[in-house]
Order: sequence, then structure tokens, then C-alpha cells
Amino acid sequence: MSRAKPSAIMAVAEKAKALKAAGRDIVSFSIGVPNFLPGEHVYAAAREALTRDSGQYGSNRGPDALLDAFIKHLEDGGLKGYGRKNIATGIGAKHMLYSLAEALLDPGDTIAFPVPYWTTYVDIADIVGAQKRLLPCPASQNYKLTPDQLDAALPGVKVFLFNNPSNPTGMVYGKDEIAALADVLVKHPDVWIVCDDIYNRMVFDGVGYHNFVNARPELRERTIQVDSLSKTYGMPGWRVGFIAGPESVAQAMVTLNSNHITNVPEVVNAAAVAALSGPQTITERKCAEFQAKRDEVLAAVLSIPGVVCPRPQGAFYVFPDISVAFGKSHCGVKIGNDVELCNALLEVKGVACVPGSAFGDPNALRISYTCPTEQLADGLKRFVEFFAELT
Repeated sequence: MSRAKPSAIMAVAEKAKALKAAGRDIVSFSIGVPNFLPGEHVYAAAREALTRDSGQYGSNRGPDALLDAFIKHLEDGGLKGYGRKNIATGIGAKHMLYSLAEALLDPGDTIAFPVPYWTTYVDIADIVGAQKRLLPCPASQNYKLTPDQLDAALPGVKVFLFNNPSNPTGMVYGKDEIAALADVLVKHPDVWIVCDDIYNRMVFDGVGYHNFVNARPELRERTIQVDSLSKTYGMPGWRVGFIAGPESVAQAMVTLNSNHITNVPEVVNAAAVAALSGPQTITERKCAEFQAKRDEVLAAVLSIPGVVCPRPQGAFYVFPDISVAFGKSHCGVKIGNDVELCNALLEVKGVACVPGSAFGDPNALRISYTCPTEQLADGLKRFVEFFAELT
């Protein structure tokens, strides 16, 4: 456990929360929560489940109703051909990713993933004793992995972990980009492929969500899809995650559940079925709202001279390269790196962002724009002012 580190994102969120409790006017662009609630049908299903609660243990894999609802969810997203034997459920996508690391990686095995990365990838790899092969994808290449880069990195790799749409960058790989990467993956038959695609319903500009399995069906037998209710349905605290993959991997996850969590609570399962099977109007409306907020944030950050930011097309993050500020000062306080910039921004302007170094890129910072619209405009105004005041 000494190899594990607390979440840098939560550390920023806690600091912002403490300042707010002390009376400061804080706008938080830090934690990646969707900040909307699921529809009433989800709560109704949970209440109904309580009235018929048996008090017994549930299924290690998940109840049939939930497995079937998730299979339909996959089909609606273009991923067909999965049965119950290919599915496992757990306590959020983070739990599924950790269990996958336990199932697929022995100590000393190598896991590869692009940089910037979601912070937990590094810690999961460290906890299970895996070697990390980091694939730098800076702003100069639009925070995206190239086929040549992937091809060069894969020899000796046991697991390739891929996040699309991306947290922290919001970048989305188009159909041709996915096909080109899939062609490379076919050439490396000993590599497991884990697709962390929990933002797959939060895609903008008509780009659409595309997947390696659709591009090259022969990859199905070594590809694991990871999904969650957290972002799509405004249910991060309900903690429901899924995987879909080869039967052997799904069974390994079920076995881990039997020795770890036993089952997702039955009341939560009922709410999850309702979310997946019920009206999708809230999700669709929020996607359109997030696209409009993306435009607002992008316009603000690109108005700052020297700031570079590839156009994100999904999730709810913007990841500008703010290295132009390094070496400058704000009211006599020197800005030497991303952490110092985020600290000064929070102290002086009351705006909380997460330093890019938490995601492997110290030239950037992450803005999560799910806060209320009126707070977003105010926070962006303060953000732009901060950079204008640098000397």
C-alpha cells in the first residue's frame, strides 16, 4: 500500500471545499462529477425495490435484469454480440479497472497507456506491481496517440489501456483514427486491450463514438469494454460499473467479486436497470448542454495569449497548455509550474483547477465545466483575469 498515493483531484477538491467553508467565494472546476441527477423513474425503481427487499445476498455477476439492460445499452451504442456470460458488474468503473488489473497483470508485467492519463491508472498499476509504459501525447499532437507510436510501444506489453473520450483532455478519436489504431493492435496478438469508455454517450459535434471491436472484429476475444452509470446518468455516488469482454475475463471478475464485494446492492441494481432501460432524455439534454459549455470554456481559454488548447469533443473537460505562464509572477508570487499556478489561481481568484501533472502533463491544467452555468461564466472571467495580471 505504500506504493499507492491519494487522488490529486480529491486533494484539490478538498482544499476548495475548506476555503468555501471558511467563507471564500469559490468556483470549482476541479472534480469530474456530472452535477445532475437521474430521472424520477430511477428513484421510483429504488423505492419499489425496497418494498420487496429479501435481505439476501445477490449474484456475484449481477442480476439477469441488469445484465440484459447493459447488453441492450451496448447494442444501442453499436456493440453487438455480447451475452450474459460476457458481462460482470461491480462498484463503479474504478472497481472494474482495479479488478481487471488483478485479473490480467502479474507483478512485473507491463501495462501501456497514453499520457495525459486519468490519475488512477498509475496508482492501480503501482499497487498490483505492474511496470508502466507511458506514451506521451502532448498538445502538439492534439493529445492523441498515433498508430506508429502505438506500434513501437506494444512489444512486451501485457495490457494496453485506452480511454476514449478522454479524461482529462476531452479528446475523442474519430472513426478513421480508431480504425488505424485497431489495425496496429491486430499485429500484436498477445496484448489485452482495455477500453475505458465511460464517457461514450458524452460526444459532441456529430463525431460519434467508435470502438476497436467494430473496426476489427477479430479483436473481440481480447478486448474488454469498461462502462459506468456515473457520468452518463448523473449517478456517480450510486457506484455501478460494468465490463463486457471474453467469457474467461468476465468469469475472473465474477470470481473476484465473490471474494471481494459479493454483489452490488439490490436496491442499486434496480436503480441501474431503470437508468439503462428508461427514458434517455436527461442524458441527451445534458450532452447538448455540455457541448455549449465546452464552447464557452474553449473560447475563454483561447482568448489568453500564448495558451494552447486542442478542441475537445467529448466528456466535460478542457485541458489547456498553460506553460506560457511559467516564469511569470502574479502580485509578486512567482509561477514556476502547474502546481504553483493552480495554487495561486485558487488563493487569489477562488478558482479551483487540477494541475496537469496529476495527469502526467505538467504543462497543462484541467477544467471540469459541469458547474452551474452562472458559476461557469464567473469562474472563466476570473480565470482570464488571472492570466491578464501576470507580469
